[in-house]
Amino acid sequence: MTGIPALVDHLFRREAGKMVATLVRVLGVRNVDVAEDVVQDALLRALEVWTFHGVPDNPSAWLFQTARHRAVDLLRRRKRFESAAKKVARELQPPAEAELVDDQLRMMFACAHPSVPPEAQVAVILKFLCGFGVPEIAQAFLTSEAAVEKRINRARQAMKRGGGKTPPGRKGLESVHQALYLLFNEGYHGSHSERSVREELCAEALRLGSLLTEHPATATPASFALMGLMCLHAARLPSRLDDAGALVLLEDQDRSKWLQPLIEEGDRFMERAASDREVTPYHLEAGIAALHLQAPSFAETDWPSILRLYTLLYQLQPTPIVALNRAIALGRAEGPDAALAEIAKIRKDGRLKGYVFLEAATADLHRQAGRPREEGVHLRRALSLARNDRERAVLQAKLAALA
Repeated sequence: MTGIPALVDHLFRREAGKMVATLVRVLGVRNVDVAEDVVQDALLRALEVWTFHGVPDNPSAWLFQTARHRAVDLLRRRKRFESAAKKVARELQPPAEAELVDDQLRMMFACAHPSVPPEAQVAVILKFLCGFGVPEIAQAFLTSEAAVEKRINRARQAMKRGGGKTPPGRKGLESVHQALYLLFNEGYHGSHSERSVREELCAEALRLGSLLTEHPATATPASFALMGLMCLHAARLPSRLDDAGALVLLEDQDRSKWLQPLIEEGDRFMERAASDREVTPYHLEAGIAALHLQAPSFAETDWPSILRLYTLLYQLQPTPIVALNRAIALGRAEGPDAALAEIAKIRKDGRLKGYVFLEAATADLHRQAGRPREEGVHLRRALSLARNDRERAVLQAKLAALA
């Protein structure tokens, strides 16, 4: 019984975007809210039925068939959708793999239609195709849930007004890239209350990213660089948790567990990403990831080169998160006091107020500088901001070692 909600949540992540994309193909973009309602109903129905009757042999097919019946019932109750109900009953069948790929690509670019405000495009891709809830989107954007709700509502209205088909192409591709980057990041550095690493989200980001690299209109250097970056990070997933499920920091990871096939795949994508002179943030981040993977040990990491790449990245993407990562690299390359001066500027900016990793990084810099009292102050602040039990366990262990 207790496993059913977790299974439905997992399937929601994996199947909701597929079902919404297929429904939108039949109903049209203007009816994206109807597609959302149908999929939500199907998932709630699964939660009810499977709890008492067990999980079917093919849960994905069960969900799709239930969504089809729900769509027909819902549309028949709304008089203006009578013809749409007949169309759904006639045309909405579980799609073949090639059709599903086309549906999902079209849906991603429908969300990134020029009529949708730029700040809302990424939010609706995360919601409709990636199964993100509003709290997760707010966490990804470091903003409030109310602000995210407004973005999504604006996007819905714009999609209803625009309503046209948007073929995959260069327009909107930047928003699609950003959504997949955030999806992978949520899996890799999860804010989930119980799980700090969520491999299924990383796998879904890789799957959707591969759709871009295989389509002629979206197989750009930036798409290849994003896939390269995600592969290189995913190669470290087996070392991020120990046997007890506790988070393992980079400096303590068992490098023999890193997945060589994924490293090689990431390198191949980066070779394709270098096909012209375009340099995107994904190129630079992948370069940083590659330097970490190439180091024989944490102590032998090429921090000066990583610092140079972060400096270039900040010129392209001057966000507080990039500034924080650059400060961490600066601390390793030039010493903790230089880094703490940069941290002071980030604090003055204010956008990372309440961000657990700002406090954790500050504590680590004081540790490097040999100031245990200041380290303890910031570790306790970080502990108060930790998002899940695994983050708390890492910080508590550091405090215990300090004591």
